[in-house]
Amino acid sequence: MAMTEKPAARPDNPRFSSGPCAKRPGWSLQNLTNASLGRSHRSAEGKARLLGAIEKTREILGIPDDYRIGIVPASDTGAVEMALWSLLGARGVDMLAWESFGKGWVTDVVKQLGLADVRLLEAGYGELPDLAQVDFSRDVVFTWNGTTSGVRVPDGEWIDAEREGLTICDATSAAFAQKLDWAKLDVTTYSWQKVLGGEAAHGMLILSPRAVERLESYAPPWPLPKIFRLTKGGKLIEGIFKGATINTPSMLCVEDYIDALNWADDLGGVDALIARADANTKVIADWVENTPWIDFLCAGAAIRSNTSVCLKFADPDIAAMSTEDQAAFAKKMVALLDSEAAGFDLGAYRDAPPGLRIWCGSTIEASDLEALTPWLDWAFAQAKSEL
Repeated sequence: MAMTEKPAARPDNPRFSSGPCAKRPGWSLQNLTNASLGRSHRSAEGKARLLGAIEKTREILGIPDDYRIGIVPASDTGAVEMALWSLLGARGVDMLAWESFGKGWVTDVVKQLGLADVRLLEAGYGELPDLAQVDFSRDVVFTWNGTTSGVRVPDGEWIDAEREGLTICDATSAAFAQKLDWAKLDVTTYSWQKVLGGEAAHGMLILSPRAVERLESYAPPWPLPKIFRLTKGGKLIEGIFKGATINTPSMLCVEDYIDALNWADDLGGVDALIARADANTKVIADWVENTPWIDFLCAGAAIRSNTSVCLKFADPDIAAMSTEDQAAFAKKMVALLDSEAAGFDLGAYRDAPPGLRIWCGSTIEASDLEALTPWLDWAFAQAKSEL
């Protein structure tokens, strides 16, 4: 290795976790003093803060006026589960899976809901399924950005504008960092703790008019828990989409989300956030291009994530190791970086191929990534010298 000496400078913020992600630059608890603490979320003040978060979300993301936006329990997982349990079963469904979370939704649909008419379009880590094979006369469930594989769909062009079924999109590590094609999305979900660096436990559920029509015309044959119920008497519960949440939210977390939205607005909105994530990913791409021991897990630049950047070992000695030994090697690197406070939480997801995962979303500063890369080289050389 060209660099074995410990680098002199560390990232100012060494937090590169893929969730919960780094707080926005300049974040402080002092920014949350307007939180409605100790007040009912159903008070006029509480509902105003919740509705304000919904309206700001619409403004920043450019969500159409006739789409409903709701704050729901249990993070992105809760939002996706609400959609799957409430909407599926009316027609056949195509499930797209190329990483851990997409595969998890397949398990829910096949084993928990027990749907019989399910087609699985699957690809390995680092690849996409053949999108041309998707049948839009059926419902379609997919992730926009595979957080554990570093692979995203290139755009919304592959989605049929004249589709008969619904598109249900888990966009948790894409929203605010990638351009979502709202006209092609009927159900979209994400969580606050990803691109905006908000707090966990709350999810966002965004419904097109087509999704609302399905909810009001179709009742699934299975019982729905209270926190999944979006209709009453065959009609959408409109209050959910006006700040009357299903259960009690954390008003401190709501205030933190509003703070992140205001920061995004001050930057210039979603385009500015996308530009930040792209610039961050370029720092890693430039380093990978000049670093022989590492490579992207996703070979295709057009489908490579600009948030959850997943890397694999290209060094011949390490690549020749068993999966278990590669995982142990990666764990050693991650421990070295952690011990030096040079970079935290940089290991690949537990189900993914061994390697590194670096969050490059919009709350990360490019200067911190530039400071991180010499430490990655150092940790690799250190770990390899101990083999």
